[in-house]
Amino acid sequence: MRRKGLGTRQAELKSLEASSTHMRYFLLSMVTGLLATPEYVRASLAHSTVDTSKAVAGKLERQAILYDVSKQFTFILTEQAVRWPVVSPLALAEQMDRLSSLTYLPNVRIGLIPVRASTPRTPLNTFTAYDASLVTVETSAGSLVLRDGRDVRSYLDEFAQYEECAAFDEDARAMLSRWSADCRA
Repeated sequence: MRRKGLGTRQAELKSLEASSTHMRYFLLSMVTGLLATPEYVRASLAHSTVDTSKAVAGKLERQAILYDVSKQFTFILTEQAVRWPVVSPLALAEQMDRLSSLTYLPNVRIGLIPVRASTPRTPLNTFTAYDASLVTVETSAGSLVLRDGRDVRSYLDEFAQYEECAAFDEDARAMLSRWSADCRA
């Protein structure tokens, strides 16, 4: 598996997002750049050897796609992903507030799976499904791109199972509000 530079990866993601109509994100351990505050993005790139100011700008620029109502986004985040201390507690509370505000966008669904929830399987990786044609799977060594219909269908089925376990809308906002208050305490 060959590693790609952050700039190349950002361009590929932007292209996938532009050509897709429904994107489904399962986020196991961190908030994706599409949903992140600037401080969260900067902190998530702290280990990177690239020009982080350029990378942060690129990630924040990509967020404009969330406001394109011709696109549909469904994000499923585990409680661990939302609460992982990537930034200071106050900055994490701000990140949670951003997630809550994004739940009001008409084309964006954000679901949360609390640690106490029972899930039909144990999630192993973060993944993103672009329509029903391609899935990217994030691993600690890099990312995999799956195009075979059987692989894509398997991940779409897995996503649907997590979606059944997730809290959305007012329930999700209530969780985020509690978690944000915990960070501010």
